[in-house]
Amino acid sequence: MRGVDALPVFPTAARVNGKGHLEMGGVDAVELAGTFGTPLYVCDEATLREAAQEFRREFEARYPQVQVAYACKAFANVSLARLLAEEGLGFDVVSGGEIAVLKAAELPLDGVYFHGNNKAAAELRLAVDSSVGRIVVDNLHELGLLERVLEEADRSQKVLLRVSPGVDPHTHSHTTTGVLDSKFGLTIATGQAEEALAQALRSPRIEVAGLHFHLGSPVWETAPYAEAIAVTLDFAHAMGRKHGFVLKEFSPGGGFPVRYLMSDPEPSVATYARVLCDALRQGCEYREMPLPRLSIEPGRAVVGRAGVAFYTIGAKKEIPNLRTYVAVDGGMGDNIRPAIYGSRYEAVLANRMGEPETGPVTIAGKYCESGDVLVRDCFLPAPRPGDIVAIPVSGAYCLAMSSNYNAMPRPAVLLVGNGRVRLLRRRETYDDLLRADLL
Repeated sequence: MRGVDALPVFPTAARVNGKGHLEMGGVDAVELAGTFGTPLYVCDEATLREAAQEFRREFEARYPQVQVAYACKAFANVSLARLLAEEGLGFDVVSGGEIAVLKAAELPLDGVYFHGNNKAAAELRLAVDSSVGRIVVDNLHELGLLERVLEEADRSQKVLLRVSPGVDPHTHSHTTTGVLDSKFGLTIATGQAEEALAQALRSPRIEVAGLHFHLGSPVWETAPYAEAIAVTLDFAHAMGRKHGFVLKEFSPGGGFPVRYLMSDPEPSVATYARVLCDALRQGCEYREMPLPRLSIEPGRAVVGRAGVAFYTIGAKKEIPNLRTYVAVDGGMGDNIRPAIYGSRYEAVLANRMGEPETGPVTIAGKYCESGDVLVRDCFLPAPRPGDIVAIPVSGAYCLAMSSNYNAMPRPAVLLVGNGRVRLLRRRETYDDLLRADLL
């Protein structure tokens, strides 16, 4: 295998140029690494826009009222938010900080869904004062807190109740959220969801617009979505008969997967759209319920493939008959996913895309942890110090979960397209690291 053979998991228009270098958005990636330094994250504009357009196209073709809300937890950035808003996307946020990103982007917040299992009173006040479109209530404590915030502000608020349907999506245990044993959501099976709904319906300042669930991420199977939709519609139907509840809005969350490895299947947005829309439409018809407005929350599936991480190789350690380590200038500080999820990636040498691979190497980071490994036992051309490693599908949950462990500055982020380069986020400096410290 050569680097060129891994292009199907890189951004859609990535190619190998005449120098044998990886090219993204019409720009030589090796030259970008030389100009901006590494570690470096590069996002391809065309891939971002195509992914946003595909979700809108596939869902809107199958259902009459759809809101596609980008899940900011995958990666939140002011310029990225503006780009996705241009494509007609709303936003799913989980903190006051993510609301602040959207406010800095000067975007209207009526298409924002505010999630989170332990929202602070200050965050709820920020959401209410900012006229956030929907607050997704996660528990009874939050419901009471929101009522007090609304009373103090003399405001009313549309909410969705996040219910837990008790459906296993068969993904990593750390990212499974719709089962009974989860910190998220009001459980249907225990009666907690009904208790919260009844309380919310009695509130003079809360309008219960609908219900939400989220199964986890990434969800490779479509059957769990259909099962969870049926469970939630059964609940909505029963609550209509018992409490007069009308389901006006419905969200099955997100969790849509992306292809990380060449051996992974190619996820089809059309397949997910068909299963979710059919399950909702047919489920409502069977229960003689009006069709609610549908909202979905893709994050990883919008930005994942668009982003590529670049590193420079430094030290090399050979352990005969066991393993060869090559160390790069980033690692778990900018991508902790392999350490906490066992996530796997492809890797190529961006400056030697056409050369054949040799024996396996393990790409390790520079942080003071033995678990700081980005890619285990990958096949590359014999690596040399100064080679540029490119790891694709790094647009989601890498930068969003990054840290300053070992007092390392976070990397710069670029947007490329049509031969143009735009700096989305400058590289942090040591001064940035010290800015909040006091003597």
